[in-house]
Amino acid sequence: MAQDTVWQKSSYSGGGDAPDYVELTATPGTIRLRESESHDTELSTSPAQLAAFIRSVKTRGGDH
Repeated sequence: MAQDTVWQKSSYSGGGDAPDYVELTATPGTIRLRESESHDTELSTSPAQLAAFIRSVKTRGGDH
């Protein structure tokens, strides 16, 4: 039996009821991401690649 995909709002999207945010869901070995306003478009990556991306963004300080 197929399970429904459960999407979770990213904690990096901030709080409140803002209409624009990123959602994530995980499957074995894959993280899928989508924007709240574009549910038909998804990105897929591995947990290791996503972690490296987040570390890189944090290191840069968000100034760029």
